Amino acid sequence: MHPAATQSSQATIETFQQYVIANYNRYPISLVHGEGSYVWDAEGKRYLDLFPGWGCDILGHCPPQVVKAVQEQVAHLIHIPNTWYTEAQGEFAKLLGERGFGKSFFCNSGAEAIEGAIKLARLAKTGEGKFKIITFGNSFHGRTYAAVTATAQPKYHEGLGPMVPGFSYATHNDLASVKRLIDKETAAILIEPIQGEGGINIPTDEFIHGLRALCDEHGLLLVFDEVQTCMGRTGTWFGYQQWGVQPDILTMAKGVCAGVACGVVMARPEIAQYLKPGKHASTFGGNPLAMAAGVATIRTIEDDHLLENVKAMSARFAGHVARLAAELPVIRETRIRGMMIGIDLHVPGTTCVQKCMERGVLINVTHDTVIRLLPALNITAEQVDEGMAVIGEVLRDLPGA
Repeated sequence: MHPAATQSSQATIETFQQYVIANYNRYPISLVHGEGSYVWDAEGKRYLDLFPGWGCDILGHCPPQVVKAVQEQVAHLIHIPNTWYTEAQGEFAKLLGERGFGKSFFCNSGAEAIEGAIKLARLAKTGEGKFKIITFGNSFHGRTYAAVTATAQPKYHEGLGPMVPGFSYATHNDLASVKRLIDKETAAILIEPIQGEGGINIPTDEFIHGLRALCDEHGLLLVFDEVQTCMGRTGTWFGYQQWGVQPDILTMAKGVCAGVACGVVMARPEIAQYLKPGKHASTFGGNPLAMAAGVATIRTIEDDHLLENVKAMSARFAGHVARLAAELPVIRETRIRGMMIGIDLHVPGTTCVQKCMERGVLINVTHDTVIRLLPALNITAEQVDEGMAVIGEVLRDLPGA
């Protein structure tokens, strides 16, 4: 067994079966320790994690500066309500604003951030009689009610109706479909700069610039869901910087505090002013532990020059993927931007997860056919080569390869 384990994976599984609601499909492994891009199970097997924390562990597992910051903070303040000031929250908001724009509201997750952004957009436009929000097919915005309504995938709505009113769905990368939905009650357009769960779908430059132009023309707010694309994931601090198109409101979560739970709504000051006392809140939002982790995350990215590493390792991944695509007809399309890698197959890819895991590499498959990787920003060249060698082996064994 691994030194960090106190019982076997099977013993932990049996406890879960008796006491934990089974709303997740879990792999039959109990993970007990992580370091960088590697993680170990209770039995001591090591895995290269190319999807750490579903993208939350943006610096890999247990990054030293973040661990140290949380350890120091937990000895002083764990939680206090937002009726008081704390140094860490102010500092983190400043660091985010300097690398992005505007002011920040802190919560605990991506879904919470989306809920806050939806409320803020409606509050800012309520005086104009506007409340409708346009989102896009294959989007994913979270599991709470407004967030799941904004998610334009029917499978996430099944059994949950009626959904929250005021949402309509356009076609991704199709400006004409957006124009058809805009009316005098439209308040905002909500989009992921790069669709993550939808399959690493990257919009055209014309589409993103066109959305900004439509919002300016019709007096709408442009809201970017950057839950996956924030904190250097794409090679710039925020995804919007890939296009030079600034939104009015932006949401962050996942990697924003390197695995510590946190969500953020960032907004231009003239929009942020509509979140007045009593209009929105989050009990644990902006807690000292998350804020200390967030500050350490930004400092690590800068001290270790990780934006530069993202660009270099993205190119290395792209080289491997291009060679596989040239070799294997089973690969339909590849989509890569920074540390967001999608390999779209002609066949279902769900068996790839199990086969890679057996070989000691952790990956994800989304939308049935898309192998999705969200590696840590500090992944090394050797780890890229190691992971892609295994993925190549698994793909060669697929039917139609």
